[in-house]
Amino acid sequence: MRAMSALGLLLMLGSAHAAVQTVDCGRLLDVKAGVWRDKVTVSVENGTIKSVAPTGAGKGDIDLSSQACLPGLIDMHVHLTSETQRQVDALRGALSLDVADEAYRSVPFAERTLKAGFTTVRDLGASDGVNIALKRAIAAGHIPGPRVFTAGTMIATTGGHGDHSNGLSRELGKAKGHPTPYDGIINGPDEAREAVRARYKEGADLIKITATGGVLSQANSGQNSQFTDEELKAIAATAKDYGFRVAVHAHGLEGIKRALRAGLDSIEHGTYMDDEAIALFRKSGAYYVPTISAGRYVADKAKEADYYTPQVRPKAAAIGPLIQSTFARAYKAGVKIAFGTDAGVFPHGDNAREFAYMVEGGMPALEAIRAATLNAAALLDQGSRLGSVEAGYAADLIAVGGDPLKDVSVLQQVSFVMKDGVVYKR
Repeated sequence: MRAMSALGLLLMLGSAHAAVQTVDCGRLLDVKAGVWRDKVTVSVENGTIKSVAPTGAGKGDIDLSSQACLPGLIDMHVHLTSETQRQVDALRGALSLDVADEAYRSVPFAERTLKAGFTTVRDLGASDGVNIALKRAIAAGHIPGPRVFTAGTMIATTGGHGDHSNGLSRELGKAKGHPTPYDGIINGPDEAREAVRARYKEGADLIKITATGGVLSQANSGQNSQFTDEELKAIAATAKDYGFRVAVHAHGLEGIKRALRAGLDSIEHGTYMDDEAIALFRKSGAYYVPTISAGRYVADKAKEADYYTPQVRPKAAAIGPLIQSTFARAYKAGVKIAFGTDAGVFPHGDNAREFAYMVEGGMPALEAIRAATLNAAALLDQGSRLGSVEAGYAADLIAVGGDPLKDVSVLQQVSFVMKDGVVYKR
């Protein structure tokens, strides 16, 4: 292949929404039909796919004739504004770093995610509006990153998973002030409604709540229920008024069941679900977002004596190993599954490892890819725009050197990334 000049490469990578450009794919995965289409040319205009047709005699603008092309991937559970580190360092950083530090640190996390082939993500919570600012910066073209749908500030209860004052001394707690619904901390149905409205005000795309304890919070339980039925019903009703879907962090069984009975849209993690919970999933039509990668990572790190605090380490050791087996039971029972990893709990850019864990859990590779394309797009209410390569859809296209239906791990070596018609990796 003839070497490309540095200037030419920069022009190619940064040229947004040029006139019609064509991409020749050796083959293209039709995720809806579940088949490969050989020798296909994708025409792109103004960030949108104009046509998908058999490759003709001429050469396309971008030659991927030796590659396998797929739709851009979607990760439905990330935290782009943070990344795993020893918790003692994280706690020390919380005392010394400003919001601006967190914002700058998020920039490479977003770029790594995009270059790993994930052209769209759902960011499920950060404080101080950093994830909303990141979303806007990416959308404006100021920095490279995936298309972001964000929950803004996640909603928790006092002392619950997501209350960032957990673990602080009384002195520091007083200095920070009592968290309010605007900060995402609620007690009672009225405050729950106020918190949903505050997310609307700050520019969120969806709601994220923490219905049970969590692994990494400085609290004793990783699974106790933390919202009442009345609070959940208030969130569900108010979210519906404002056009929001609701993503629910839940490990513990009772919290999972309460959220499903309240009619909320997705359960994240779902570690301790049982047959009754599975039946509620099927009855309600809610999605399950497994995050196996996060479970595997925290279980491994729990073996290191000083990575997590003494309060967190036993939770990581107990909950982490269970998620993959829970996923296997849920898939076998016919629960709707959307791909999500909880990236940030593990390093950004490693999102595609989730595919291998899903296949290990009994899901065929095609279904795992559909979970990260068609299913994820449906949960985002973007099924007519994202998740497939066809005319009228956003020009999100990735390529790999092998056949992910035979070896899904090749998705960990993405060689080409286009988002909205702009090439970010080649």
